[in-house]
Amino acid sequence: MRTDKVFSEFQAPLHQMLRPTHSCQRDQLPRPFLMVEFKARQSAKIREVGEALIADGFCALDQQAKVLGLSRSTTWTILKASHKSSGLSAAIINRMLAAPQLPPRVRLKIFEYLQEKGAGHYGDNERKIVKFTARISSNLKRRVVATT
Repeated sequence: MRTDKVFSEFQAPLHQMLRPTHSCQRDQLPRPFLMVEFKARQSAKIREVGEALIADGFCALDQQAKVLGLSRSTTWTILKASHKSSGLSAAIINRMLAAPQLPPRVRLKIFEYLQEKGAGHYGDNERKIVKFTARISSNLKRRVVATT
């Protein structure tokens, strides 16, 4: 019996058995881990809005809600980072940016959030990003583009 013939019969299955079933490359992280990282980045950016409010002297919830143009409960939810996992909605962002007393530092943080969300830094797929940006009022879109 020829050993090379026997070996060739088992070569393909052995090769398949030794091949890894998943990618072990460093730059390809598992999808659930990436989503956690995206959401952590998004929460950090939203927390920066709260930090900017405090830095501008708006420490009380009533003051913060008034400056943001939101209700107390919505403001509390946003600032405590217990908002829904998809982040801030376009309607909330429109309301905040339309508030006449919004400090420039807070407005800048919101614009940064819009830019990062629009660029896909928070893990949203292209369809969600298009839908989100379509809901941002057009005069606000011009301001975001002008700041880049």
